[in-house]
Amino acid sequence: MRAHGEKESILMEVCQVLKKTNAIEFGTFKLPHGKTTPYYIDLRVISSFPDAFARISEIFVNSVRDEIGVESFDRIAGIPTAGLPLSTIIAYTLRKPLLYIRQKQRLRGRERRVEGILMPGDRVLLIDDLVTTGLSLKRSTLAVRTEGGVVSDAFVLLDREEGGEERLADIGVRLHSVLKVRDVAQKLYEMGAIDENGLKIILGGIKVRRKFTSNFPKNPL
Repeated sequence: MRAHGEKESILMEVCQVLKKTNAIEFGTFKLPHGKTTPYYIDLRVISSFPDAFARISEIFVNSVRDEIGVESFDRIAGIPTAGLPLSTIIAYTLRKPLLYIRQKQRLRGRERRVEGILMPGDRVLLIDDLVTTGLSLKRSTLAVRTEGGVVSDAFVLLDREEGGEERLADIGVRLHSVLKVRDVAQKLYEMGAIDENGLKIILGGIKVRRKFTSNFPKNPL
């Protein structure tokens, strides 16, 4: 577990990167699952800034090591497209085999949803840049399980806190995030990167977390 001071330092660093890369925009945006949102966080732009991307990747790798440990999974699976740059760097750094999960089944060749070598019983850690509702991660979990893999954990850089954690818990997957959007929004406001209206817009999208009893099977199939 990280000390409070270290968490604050990471929060500041990530927010500085978000500010530098203009990764947050306000307006009307349609998300992949169809929902309309008044703000958009595009973490894809970070990879265009090598120094920033290197630091974000390092923070992500250290978070995985600290929270779940590299011995708790056998393979890493990236969620296209935003999760692929991060998952590639993390797999390389941790010396773990890399998979990636197609959002639609390929209708030629091997017709697989999961690309790469996956053996029955392999423990797979899902990696994405952020989570909103959790639908993409849920579909990816089910795809891996269909091919015999075991998924019990998913890791993202940022949790938008719009129901993703609860949706994944319902299928026995723990969601881990480097940062929560409420903390990022507050820090960006303190830095002057967003105004009070922007802060209210982001905080207004956060869902009140429902109470749920987590039932995480050791080997969910």
